[in-house]
Amino acid sequence: MIWENIKLALGGLRSNKMRALLTMLGIIIGIGSVIAIVTVGNSLTSTVSESLVAMGGNNLQLSVDPRPDENGDYPNSYSYQESDLLNDEMLQAYEERFAQQIKAVVLTESGGAGKIQQGANTAKVSITGVNQGYFDADKCELVAGRALNEKDQEGVRQVALVSDVLVDNLFGGDDQAALGQTIEVTESGGAVHEFAIVGVYAYQTMSPLLGGSATVNKNTTTDLYLPLTTLHEMNGIAEGSYFWCEVVPAAGVDADAFQQRSEQFFEESYYKNNEQFLVTVYNLQNEMSSITSVLDTISLAIGVIAGISLLVGGIGVMNIMLVSITERTREIGVRKALGATNGAIRTQFIVESVVICLVGGALGILVGFGLGSLGASLIGAPARVDLGTVLVAVGFSMAIGVFFGYYPANKAAKLDPIEALRYE
Repeated sequence: MIWENIKLALGGLRSNKMRALLTMLGIIIGIGSVIAIVTVGNSLTSTVSESLVAMGGNNLQLSVDPRPDENGDYPNSYSYQESDLLNDEMLQAYEERFAQQIKAVVLTESGGAGKIQQGANTAKVSITGVNQGYFDADKCELVAGRALNEKDQEGVRQVALVSDVLVDNLFGGDDQAALGQTIEVTESGGAVHEFAIVGVYAYQTMSPLLGGSATVNKNTTTDLYLPLTTLHEMNGIAEGSYFWCEVVPAAGVDADAFQQRSEQFFEESYYKNNEQFLVTVYNLQNEMSSITSVLDTISLAIGVIAGISLLVGGIGVMNIMLVSITERTREIGVRKALGATNGAIRTQFIVESVVICLVGGALGILVGFGLGSLGASLIGAPARVDLGTVLVAVGFSMAIGVFFGYYPANKAAKLDPIEALRYE
């Protein structure tokens, strides 16, 4: 019985293609919009999360911040003295105190922009000083040579780690040929420094969502890594002082608990008597959770708004079913005269309504996939289709068919057969 009704419904769609398409348009737009929005939202959330993790999203950040007063307010103006900042002695004591909880303490410091000229070829670099912890935290993927080590730091060596993009520009892409070569780096202020290349790392593009570029070319600026002590000597700094540093917890460490212990350590050991400043520890995992939660909420809100078009589509289905019943009044009268029950008539028209909505839903899913993939590509993210959303869309299509098809079907079932047979 049901299969016969399905065949009748499909036959009706084939015989009235344009009317059927216009009827399904609201369903197609609604389902397509919801799937496209959810797909783009999932792609956006996933890409941001992956980028934040790659940037150290599971790490802690220690920062020297103004101390709030007894009312919780912060001073309008303040100035740091060198004694207020973190230094090597503090960080060494911190690492020793929490040796089992810390994988690495990462220090990075910018040395400004630079340019390297090698014959007719040039490369733009951002001079960056790093400590040994930078490499202990696996911040770089080496493709040739070695990373900077403790001897480079202690000896204040004039060595550098360069990107494969720089090697492409200056050495024709031959990583091995670049090792041991001396390069002259001209700072933006005009000062020139010589460094020996000891290693080559793979340059990773940052997501455009976080301000990066999806493409790499000869004008791309990449980091030139130096020992932090070497950068300090270049800048005339005898001992390092830091506004902030990054801490990579060891595997299995509870970041929230470690955050509190870290703040307590610096407060009790170094900042108890400092009335202006204290060390604040930020859990970047919490920041990631907040960002992804906001993105999910935005996607859900937009998806709900787009879903309103499903309501419009359902009303369109109800309207066309009422028209269909009017056109087929005599047919209904004949079927009832031949013994068709009210339930059989009702089932026939509900099945027709469900079939219309399911076909529209299937087309909407295809449209949603296409628009979602296009939207994801425009923001530079891989398309991530949520199977659960597709199943919900199919279920919702069926629900719309039943809900908006019941009234016309019930109206058809209640027609008086004699009056129906008289209808012209």
